[in-house]
Amino acid sequence: MSNKSKRNPGGPVSQFIQHHYRHFNAAALVDAADGYVRHLEKGGRMMLCLAGAMSTAELGLSLAEMIRRDKVHLITCTGANLEEDVFNLVAHDYYERVPHYRQLSPREEQSLLKRHLNRVTDTCIPEGEAMRRMERAMLEVWTAADRRGERFFPHEFFYQVLRSGKYKKYYQIDPKDSWMLAAAEKNLPIVVPGWEDSTLGNMYAAAVIRGMENGKDAIKNVHTVRTGIEYMTWLAEFYTRTTAKSPLGMFQIGGGIAGDFPICVVPMLHQDLRRGHVPLWGYFCQISDSTTSYGSYSGAVPNEKITWGKLGVDTPRYIIESDATIVAPLIFARVLRW
Repeated sequence: MSNKSKRNPGGPVSQFIQHHYRHFNAAALVDAADGYVRHLEKGGRMMLCLAGAMSTAELGLSLAEMIRRDKVHLITCTGANLEEDVFNLVAHDYYERVPHYRQLSPREEQSLLKRHLNRVTDTCIPEGEAMRRMERAMLEVWTAADRRGERFFPHEFFYQVLRSGKYKKYYQIDPKDSWMLAAAEKNLPIVVPGWEDSTLGNMYAAAVIRGMENGKDAIKNVHTVRTGIEYMTWLAEFYTRTTAKSPLGMFQIGGGIAGDFPICVVPMLHQDLRRGHVPLWGYFCQISDSTTSYGSYSGAVPNEKITWGKLGVDTPRYIIESDATIVAPLIFARVLRW
């Protein structure tokens, strides 16, 4: 910990972690959290990468406060995490938990399908109250933009819906626990690579097909929602502009495209655009349950990223091989001094 951090040991959760988490993955958790704090104290900025189903795991309970307290300055996430925080916001009371999910038979899974409950591990998302409700909301802003010939990123359409206030009557959790609401209030930049691989991405594709068939609630221009390549070009300029003043760190939860996509902006800037003056990532941490194995990028140790021109020899780097639903809230608690 830095001297400044030692003077402010934080609340009971932070103190518990400091006393008990001394070795192995527990110690890596403390090191990563304290490295996060040092990075911010030195004027650094932080990008948070969300993979898996962290929104359905209700990470917003701690992440929303991280956003409000300026501990996160950019989020890169999957389309699932973008939408599932809002699903939970408007349909929480209709969710069903299935703690015995490991024992479910195929027939029991089929019965959940018949009830329009889509299972994510131990949690079932209600199709009608969550997915279809947001489909109606998104169709309004998609088709309106389409008619005007306007184009926006996926997260910008979500911001339009949330800021409209039209769906406040459906809120079923405390709004302060929604990270998407916190992000919309801050106008936080979000990058959503591969958004097409999401429930609403499928619904958008269906609307495009209806447009080809001259159907109702149709999209005429497939490009009304901006794409991943445009996200990368935006990120390249954001990274260049930000790191001219402050180092940018990367805190990655899980593996896959949420982390793989944005980390590549640095070698692209160096190798493809020949911008040799752009700094490398200033901090790196990954929480992963993908253990190191042959050819696995999600399970690769951070040192491998040095050979790809993403991290430097002196970049503070951490990996915590554990369950992110346990680890991430604890790290956020320590960063927030809870």
